[in-house]
Amino acid sequence: MSRRGRSLAFLAAALVAAATAAAIADGYGNRIARGYGALEPVVVAGSDLQAGRPIDDRAEASLEVRRVPARFVPADALRSPAQALGLVPLAPVPEGGYLLASQLRPPRAAPGPRLGGGRRPVEIAVSGAGALRLAGAQPAGERVDVVVTGEPGGSGSGRTYVVAAAVPLLALAPPAEGSAAEGSATATLGLTRAQALRLIAAESFARQVTILPGAPGR
Repeated sequence: MSRRGRSLAFLAAALVAAATAAAIADGYGNRIARGYGALEPVVVAGSDLQAGRPIDDRAEASLEVRRVPARFVPADALRSPAQALGLVPLAPVPEGGYLLASQLRPPRAAPGPRLGGGRRPVEIAVSGAGALRLAGAQPAGERVDVVVTGEPGGSGSGRTYVVAAAVPLLALAPPAEGSAAEGSATATLGLTRAQALRLIAAESFARQVTILPGAPGR
């Protein structure tokens, strides 16, 4: 047989071997799929994730999606890295570990201020905020008096009285958009149920609700 004939014979044998190997691999893959299920996407950690640290954009970028036989995929495994964004691992997740919904939780909200004496946060629109901001600092934590001025009746002036005295100011925010009243603001106060009910009743006929710094020592 000539050299060219031998080359052609070797080439034909190589093609037959490659086709046979492909057929064997395809058959093996089909048997694997029948035995373990089709391949499904699953999210794994591309690097170690620390417990208690929220998964931010940078951590999400390190997550990987791999295709694993269905038999080995946990029921609560995440299928997309976006599902983990903002969540917090309850325990460390090692590199290559599955990300499971049962091992993640939303971040805990920061605890609000503790109020004793049956007080609850109540948000109201008020005037007189300018006096509390004279020092240029956030006056939250101070004690304030809530003063109501009613609409004038006939030729007389409206009645002004204190509806809640020396109550804790929890927060003071700018007024809602569109409010042009000078010194107006949105205040969050710690009120008892009785104080809140009195204020709600007073607001229905009030011309103005004002907060003033409470008297020293109260």
